[in-house]
Amino acid sequence: MCGIIGIIGNAEAAPLLLDGLKRLVYRGYDSAGIATVRNGVIDRRRAEGKIDRLESVLKSQPLAGTTGIGHTRWATHGVPNETNAHPHATHRVAVVHNGIIENFAELKAELMAQGCRFDTQTDTEVFAHLITTLMDSGLDPKAAMAAALKRVHGAFALAVLVAGQDRLLLAARQSSPLAIGWGDGEMYLGSDAFALAPFTRRISYLDEGDWAVITDAGAQIYDKDDKPVSRPIKETALSGALIGKGNHRHFMHKEIHEQPAVIGDSLRAYMNPATYAVGLPTLPFDFATLPRLSIVACGTSFYTGLIAEYWFEQYARLAVDCDIASEFRYRKPVLQKGGAALFISQSGETIDTLAALRHAREEGQSIASIVNVPESSIARDSDVVFPTHAGPEIGVASTKAMATQLTVLACIALAAAKARGTVDARTHAELSVALTEAPARVAEVLAHDESIQKLAAKVAEARDVLYLGRGASYPVALEGALKLKEISYIHAEGYAAGEMKHGPIALIDEDVPVIVVAPSDELFEKTASNMQEVAARGGRVILLSDKKGIEKAGKIPWVSIELPTVHPFVAPILYIVPVQLLAYHVAVLKGTDVDQPRNLAKSVTVE
Repeated sequence: MCGIIGIIGNAEAAPLLLDGLKRLVYRGYDSAGIATVRNGVIDRRRAEGKIDRLESVLKSQPLAGTTGIGHTRWATHGVPNETNAHPHATHRVAVVHNGIIENFAELKAELMAQGCRFDTQTDTEVFAHLITTLMDSGLDPKAAMAAALKRVHGAFALAVLVAGQDRLLLAARQSSPLAIGWGDGEMYLGSDAFALAPFTRRISYLDEGDWAVITDAGAQIYDKDDKPVSRPIKETALSGALIGKGNHRHFMHKEIHEQPAVIGDSLRAYMNPATYAVGLPTLPFDFATLPRLSIVACGTSFYTGLIAEYWFEQYARLAVDCDIASEFRYRKPVLQKGGAALFISQSGETIDTLAALRHAREEGQSIASIVNVPESSIARDSDVVFPTHAGPEIGVASTKAMATQLTVLACIALAAAKARGTVDARTHAELSVALTEAPARVAEVLAHDESIQKLAAKVAEARDVLYLGRGASYPVALEGALKLKEISYIHAEGYAAGEMKHGPIALIDEDVPVIVVAPSDELFEKTASNMQEVAARGGRVILLSDKKGIEKAGKIPWVSIELPTVHPFVAPILYIVPVQLLAYHVAVLKGTDVDQPRNLAKSVTVE
């Protein structure tokens, strides 16, 4: 989940590398560094903390050279400090690395026995010494790279700068993304297309096991067997303009407020607004006869899948299993013959989800994915891809990506219901109309921003917060608790409302806010009984409901937030918004780093 950028250019590389790292800051921010080569000599600058510290170092100690590599780190091996910051260097090479070299301890012992001295706690330094010893033995840089890659195991992306070679970069990937950018007499390397967008839109993605020799004349790519291969050059749709916050204080707040627009964009991609017909890409399976669907994801995307499970089973009558990706392989799931597996990931690079995808493929499942990056590893490994059209999401805590995932899943569920004949034409039209109205209704929810900000002042005082919901509102409660935890650092838990009496009720007192997600659907009366139980024990109920639900709740809630009245089918798309806003405003009041919460990174590319 670290970020890599590399440049062979005609202008000074350091400022350009710094710009690329700023675009990759969502991937890691424990430390950052840049190395360049000039007149055959490698020089580097590193700094603990965020990019602005590295920027200050570079202002006082500039780096010359038109070829270089940069890195922003999310620590795996070794504490986050300047010593452990990348690039790691020897007298022959500088290396930046994303991922984990699993056999680093074994290699380190071997290299130390040969006289290598290690300065850091990282696994990356092992690769720097390994390729150096191979070059010292007489191999040229290309041969040394090929030999070194045969020795390392794990998930990694690597970029290598070589002393004495002012116009050369070496690169490799294994279960971790890496892209080559093509310019005019210039070449680029990056963890993703977003990092390369200011420089070029012409991108080649390295396949699994690929490595490359890059010069200003182009790139020669080799497969895992060292055979020369060609990888297509694609035009990426990402804008070269650096995404700004506009009038918003944080990217997260901006992205929350972008949700009506991106939900609309996603709807237009899948639904004809005139006929309400859902158009999906060609599927490798037939929903009419599909026996079972497995939905697999991590974090917020997993909660999105849980909501979709309700939709597929209720409306399409399709059996669904929803799994956490990091557990999926290890429970050795029994996957039904002829079944399909759907993988959800904002980045399309989540390593646990990618590993689960490959396991499902080995078990004979048709593979579909929902991703926000169509060029990502998960997308490229899928039989069919459903892009979400959220645009770049910079805030680590996912907001608009979740909204668009839900939108796409709702469209797929409608298509499945029609194919299976489980809803009549009238019901299908009713659900479709409700979905097309979702962008406008979400905009109405955003009008509560100020009132939720005032409520946040009271929630920010709490040490513990409970979220409750039933049916499809239960995953919304889980997501609300996750958002509050990850950006405000307040302990929060989400529960199915009916489970409250089975343990969580013991936690309730006047100091524990209980946030209840309860649109006035067929389950509201039961949830209202749970609210009464909370109130009877002095708990402070914060109710998220529509006008009818708030009227039914009467005086039970401590505070109520009225949301638009919508069909229960689309209610989860609306109800994620107030829990996002509440978490955001609480985090701002507590002074946390909203866009880059501690210990988290946007794209989790190590297990």
